[in-house]
Amino acid sequence: MVSRQPLTIADLLAALPDVAQSSLYRNLTTLVHGGVVSRVVSTGDTGHYELSEQLAGHHHHLVCSSCGSMRDVVISESLEQLLDEACDQLATREGFRLEHHRLDLIGLCRKCDANANRLA
Repeated sequence: MVSRQPLTIADLLAALPDVAQSSLYRNLTTLVHGGVVSRVVSTGDTGHYELSEQLAGHHHHLVCSSCGSMRDVVISESLEQLLDEACDQLATREGFRLEHHRLDLIGLCRKCDANANRLA
């Protein structure tokens, strides 16, 4: 199963109907501890799961503050370099050794934005 977005437990259970929920949780825990899968938290308490950055490549997320949907986004190499430099400067200023960064952009997805505009 290939996805362009982190998946929730419900998404995974729907895609894998023969897998028991307890088995899924157990296997995800093992995969997270093994560095194969990463858990990404959305705007609520719902966890999303995706392949680790080492396997899927570096990327960021667009997160809807209304419905909680999340999708991957890759930025240009030049913009990524500027972001890296800004993060390094901030970390150095604060006496912090930066290992890597994650960037989640929070806003409204097309569907929620259209619904909000319709209600306004």
